[in-house]
Amino acid sequence: MNFNKVDYELSAGTYEQLPKCTMPEIVFSGRSNVGKSSLLNKILNRKNLARVSSQPGKTVTINFYKADTARLVDLPGYGYAKHGFDERNRWGKMIEQYFQSDRDIRLVVQLVDMRHKPTQDDLMMLDFLHQTETPFIVALTKSDKLNKTEYAQNLEMHNNLLKDYRPTAVVPFSSVKGEGTEEIKALIEEATLSK
Repeated sequence: MNFNKVDYELSAGTYEQLPKCTMPEIVFSGRSNVGKSSLLNKILNRKNLARVSSQPGKTVTINFYKADTARLVDLPGYGYAKHGFDERNRWGKMIEQYFQSDRDIRLVVQLVDMRHKPTQDDLMMLDFLHQTETPFIVALTKSDKLNKTEYAQNLEMHNNLLKDYRPTAVVPFSSVKGEGTEEIKALIEEATLSK
């Protein structure tokens, strides 16, 4: 897959707007403000293909980016309290419909903030991926914000908490220092070639 040739394709705000699945899909999921846009921009070596916002909860659509051999799918961030119940329900329903709409999902990159224990929403998403046997990796974001001791302790904590969900890999990631970028790219590459 050519990571340097990826273009924004479309944004879907409802299930009906989802494009037909015509190629393998790599999905990016995580709570609001966990660094999804930053991770996407880093692996694609672009400054602002995916919009980075200082305001959590900005992505309220499913955004599709097209590469030569796969689509990258950026799901709306979950768990942002300022959005009303109806809005959060709409997101939940749309994400559920996306996963149930017979798509060729090769891999989910599930983002979790390395500085903190996974939230209740993170655990629900991990459980969903595990129960549905969807292949996924966990990217532990913001790894550069921890000192050496915290880094080691938090990596061990996450590995222990995550092992029951059986991710393919757990990768510490920093969009600032680039840690984990090549490993995530290699895992995506492997997944697009897997069938």
